Amino acid sequence: MRQTESRPELWIDADACPVREEVFRVAGRMSLVVHVVSNGARGIRLPEANWIRRVIVPEGPDAADDWIAEHIRRHDVCITADIPLASRCLQQGARALAPNGRVWTTDNIGSALAGREVARHLREIGATTRGPAPMGGSDRSRFLSALEAEVQAALRAATTPVIRLWRPLDED
Repeated sequence: MRQTESRPELWIDADACPVREEVFRVAGRMSLVVHVVSNGARGIRLPEANWIRRVIVPEGPDAADDWIAEHIRRHDVCITADIPLASRCLQQGARALAPNGRVWTTDNIGSALAGREVARHLREIGATTRGPAPMGGSDRSRFLSALEAEVQAALRAATTPVIRLWRPLDED
């Protein structure tokens, strides 16, 4: 039996996402649905388009992350700077991309989570740590290139027929 999955959708962890406009541009060109998920604490202006879906979750720590992790599907793409959310998306079979263009994979997410934990511990004991560097033009360019590549890969994966190599015997 051959089956294909539906087209991938894009999920934006929107409260602190500096590349929403870039995502909208790519999604509009490729006719993809975009879910913009936020806790509603700040008004986020969105373009009027039927393929852009605003999702406002209740306020609270990780509420937007939890909503995305519960609803994202295999082959979808999540845009987030949140490493634990990226990890949860990868566990669901989705793809994850940071706003600076870093592609999160099962090969690099473990070390990123460990580094995040080390930085948290250092902050707890009073050490000074650096935050993320400000977004620059090269970051936006790298993000657009990575988003294009991830969306193309997700489209290929989602439309590749699933071929079952075995089938259950009919029970009479």
